[in-house]
Amino acid sequence: MIHKIDETANYIRQCLGSRPMPQIAIILGSGLGLMADRIEDPLTIPYAGIPNFKRSTAIGHKGNLIIGTLGGKNVMAMQGRFHYYEGYTMQEVTFPVRVMARLGIKTLFVSNAAGAVNPTYRVGDMMVITDHINLLPNPLIGPNMDEFGPRFPDMTTVYSTRIRKLALDEASQMGLTLQQGVYVGGTGPTYETRAEYRYYAAIGGDAAGMSTIPEVIVARHSGMEIFGMSIITNQSNDLSDTCLNDGDDVVRQANLAAEKMSTLFERVIAKLPTQE
Repeated sequence: MIHKIDETANYIRQCLGSRPMPQIAIILGSGLGLMADRIEDPLTIPYAGIPNFKRSTAIGHKGNLIIGTLGGKNVMAMQGRFHYYEGYTMQEVTFPVRVMARLGIKTLFVSNAAGAVNPTYRVGDMMVITDHINLLPNPLIGPNMDEFGPRFPDMTTVYSTRIRKLALDEASQMGLTLQQGVYVGGTGPTYETRAEYRYYAAIGGDAAGMSTIPEVIVARHSGMEIFGMSIITNQSNDLSDTCLNDGDDVVRQANLAAEKMSTLFERVIAKLPTQE
């Protein structure tokens, strides 16, 4: 695994040439890849050409690694991610984050499309992730990679309070109201039953999805600072037998909110201090 990580990191370094090394990484979820259009002077590397990268098969995931500048900072953006439900192992799902760490990335922004568990949330809301509940296999199971982090990494404060405050301040200036809540991650690919939504609410969840947490765990293990945001694209259905969750509609709803989220991310990244 270490050999594969180094091989991939070296390939990306070669692609960069004389370009500066990115210091901030962004993982864009379902329907949110449009944010990559904001990256200036972009270098686009399809996943298909990157050694040891898998293919992104999920709806709304274009499968490109885009490197350039955003908010005046050097960034690397994954235009689509890998999911456990696609049949990949947790090591394959989180492999790009290991490569980011090898390249010196210190800050990770993650985004996703999620279903509302909190009954006060509405489709189109943006939720700053304050914490998570993991119902997926833990990606750190197996021999520990000591060069990345400790055997038992602390997960008490996974999501950066500093960046969350920046996001709330910038959103206020933009006239946006952000939700703040707990993200519950399950395997998918089925949407949740009514009973599962009630269970997620009972254990403290506000939104549910099928991604993000494995990447966050590995980023935390690697010592990164993490900011996460969910776009609420669908809601639990306790009242009607006719309303069904639909993958295409999830992407449509994410696209509708992507512009606001992209502007917010860019403004927050611009306010982050330049790393030495």
